[in-house]
Amino acid sequence: MIDRDMAPLLQVSDLSRHYGGQVGCEDVSFELYPGEVLGVVGESGSGKTTLLKCIAGLLPPSAGTVSFDTRVDGPRDIYAMSEPERRMLMRTDWGIVFQNPREGLRMNVSAGANVGERLMAVGARNYGEIRGNAVDWLTKVEMDLGRIDHLPETFSGGMQQRLQIARNLVTQPRLVFMDEPTSGLDVSVQARLLDLIRGLVRQLGIACVVVTHDLGVVRLLSHRLMVMRGGRVVEHGLTDQVLDDPQHPYTQLLVSSILPV
Repeated sequence: MIDRDMAPLLQVSDLSRHYGGQVGCEDVSFELYPGEVLGVVGESGSGKTTLLKCIAGLLPPSAGTVSFDTRVDGPRDIYAMSEPERRMLMRTDWGIVFQNPREGLRMNVSAGANVGERLMAVGARNYGEIRGNAVDWLTKVEMDLGRIDHLPETFSGGMQQRLQIARNLVTQPRLVFMDEPTSGLDVSVQARLLDLIRGLVRQLGIACVVVTHDLGVVRLLSHRLMVMRGGRVVEHGLTDQVLDDPQHPYTQLLVSSILPV
């Protein structure tokens, strides 16, 4: 259950990113609360991936602010942090699940080492405990423990995505960004992975921003939904309300073309 009496975990205010004369995203504002999942949808070129990169600290905005409620100092603008502070945030309270799992994994080290490496980055040094945590998380994401010492390149795309999820969640982050987490996978693999993500997010109370072109994904995962077109948010509301009774003509077109009645 989302407690809106708590302070927002993430506050995005008037965020814009321009590429010369081209708009990546424009004047985007929203709040995200602990345990809440926000879906961001739109066609290719709508600005959703640019927005994700800006709020995840990967691409400095041209204007606006991104404030995160840190454990020690309370809300802070992430782009006013030092680079070491932002890197530590990404290793502890944040996780990023990329569309291509190869971007989020170390392909030249084993599955177990991929999970253990993130623990070592936050100070873990006991090999037995690190290995035990890796085993625990590979079990949580339903991977074969007999392959804990295998390289990620020997895994299927779905298994690589599961490993990337385990690597990100092992430090128990409070906020996870997901960029098309099931894109490119077979339908049956997508369904199993979505069930896994939904279960882990609810169990751990993680806040998420999920970017996708697939309305079925946000229907299953998200509490609220933002629809983007041309870099701007054209509709924003509770997911079921937006999908069942879209108000903006563009949202109506998306729903009618992707989720026909």
